[in-house]
Amino acid sequence: MDLKLNGFHHLTAITADAPGNLAFYTKVLGLRLVKKTVNQDDTSAYHLFYGDGAATPGSDITFFDWPVGPARRGTHSIVRTGFRVDGDSLGWWRDHLRAQGVKAGDVTDLGGRQGLIFEDPEGQRLSLVDNGVKTQGHLWERSPVPAEHQILGLGPISISVRDLAPTEQVLTRVMHMKKVRDYPQSAVSTNQVHVYQMAEGGPETELHVLVEPDAPTAREGAGGVHHVAFRTPDNDSLRLWAERVRDFRIGSSGEVERYYFRSLYFREPNGILFEIATDVPGFTADEPMETLGEHLSLPPFLEGRRQSIEDNLKPL
Repeated sequence: MDLKLNGFHHLTAITADAPGNLAFYTKVLGLRLVKKTVNQDDTSAYHLFYGDGAATPGSDITFFDWPVGPARRGTHSIVRTGFRVDGDSLGWWRDHLRAQGVKAGDVTDLGGRQGLIFEDPEGQRLSLVDNGVKTQGHLWERSPVPAEHQILGLGPISISVRDLAPTEQVLTRVMHMKKVRDYPQSAVSTNQVHVYQMAEGGPETELHVLVEPDAPTAREGAGGVHHVAFRTPDNDSLRLWAERVRDFRIGSSGEVERYYFRSLYFREPNGILFEIATDVPGFTADEPMETLGEHLSLPPFLEGRRQSIEDNLKPL
């Protein structure tokens, strides 16, 4: 088997305001709530998944709802989440976000692609970038965003590390990524961003690694990111990834059953949590495509606790 990662599977961040989070990602960004479930390791917390109209792997940003204070920004963390849109839509998005009270930057070059940066109400750092290829995507017919402007899925994701060398070893030797370019962090910074590409390329396969040797260490909290997940097709390929990570003497969770996908978790050398997740079986494992996200979904091993779990959750 040709063992490679096919881009990003999902990114999981943290919110302390689930109702506000739901409103922003569905009403402002126009994403579909494709799964309303709980953190399987902490059932007092929602785990909300937002994606495209068909809940395809690679379209999801997800959130744990935890009663925590704001994240402290810094290195050893995931620092920005990109989404792909049609390049002709960037001006529309700038105007739309500003009309919704979001502080959005101008359309500009973002590491080799046209895009714009903005934040959600809790300070989650986001961007929209040109997909580069005209595609209709999996539209969500009930989205408030017009079809031609809808988000197509995840784009480049940026992480910050103090020391590039050990992280690069894991990205290239273990995870089979290829370094394709670098660029300065900004016009006034000497810090560099190094771009690593998975599979056949495209913005959905690019991990941007910012090297900040003098930055403070980030602290987890609302507006921060918990982990990033990479795509692998199925359980057989995940098993090979688990063997590969073990062969490189990297500590991992081993294979974990998440019901909607199987996962493998490990930390790269600067401490950022990575996950490799399967494309299958997907979010229709327990509810039909037509009504995804409309009711609380629980994996079978939690179903017997449904009443107590529901009693502990805040209404959305």
